[in-house]
Amino acid sequence: MIKKLFLFFLLFTASSPSFAQSTSAPKDNKGTFSFTWENDVVADTDRHYTNGVRFAYLTSENAVPEKVQSLANKFPFFSRRGEKRASFAFGQSMFTPRDITVSQLIQDDRPYAGWLYGSVGLLSDRDDRLDNLQLSVGVVGPWAFTKETQKFIHDLIDSDDPKGWHNQLENEPGFILTYERKWKGLYEFSPFGWGMDLTPRIGGSIGNVFTYGSMGITARIGKDLPADYGPPRGRPSLPGSDFFIPTQKFSWYAFAGAEGRIVGRNIFLDGNTFTNSHRVTREILTGDMQVGIAAIIYNTRISYTHIFRGKEFEEQRTNDEFGAITISRRF
Repeated sequence: MIKKLFLFFLLFTASSPSFAQSTSAPKDNKGTFSFTWENDVVADTDRHYTNGVRFAYLTSENAVPEKVQSLANKFPFFSRRGEKRASFAFGQSMFTPRDITVSQLIQDDRPYAGWLYGSVGLLSDRDDRLDNLQLSVGVVGPWAFTKETQKFIHDLIDSDDPKGWHNQLENEPGFILTYERKWKGLYEFSPFGWGMDLTPRIGGSIGNVFTYGSMGITARIGKDLPADYGPPRGRPSLPGSDFFIPTQKFSWYAFAGAEGRIVGRNIFLDGNTFTNSHRVTREILTGDMQVGIAAIIYNTRISYTHIFRGKEFEEQRTNDEFGAITISRRF
């Protein structure tokens, strides 16, 4: 499936005559706060990537200092004509094996692990193209406090008590440097008063937490499509963005997308970098498919995304799926 996705992407972009032209938007003076919650409860499972939360703030176009903009313009992957915004985020991700009621180590399933992180980044929007550079730093292991998070939530909802967290990865500082580019409005057209567009993307990350290259594409259809690139997600994923500019008092769109990844490192499968720890055999090729819907009411965007994730390690028995809810507010 992943190989076919890569081939489709290359053929699609190679055969595309041009990108749709977008009209330049006026200077936007609003920042955006976003909250994302990802969980597999919608698939009635409690395994693998089982929970993630992310809080993020994206500044207005007027808030980035001139020195930072000047430095960004020298970065070879940013457009000098792009409007710059700074991004800040904080989040936690949780990973468990398929059976959390077992206290002993499950050798053929992924390790217990948590990731607590903060991110800072710079975004450049050129109407038809979005470039995003982001650095995330944090900690993997007990200091990520995912054991405490899961136990608290499960006590609250009277769910199974997770018994294997003493097998989790050891404490390790981590970083992820990520760059991605998205092109908006390829083959954009508007039949019957509706909007439709396709947004291909390429990207990659390097670090002791994640190292991978990716490519994917997202399709949208809806009424009064806003200026955005889809709802944001936790990494690794087929991303959207915290950035959006409403075009009407109310608009909506449905979306679907797919992404393939070539993975060089995933600490949550490969285990700790500098110490011996539980690990499984990572798949080099993996990917996601997603479908969802978003509604924009004045300056608020609410979305739901359902994600189907391919197998990430050789011992994995079935594919995974989970849902993501995002609420974004401009002010």
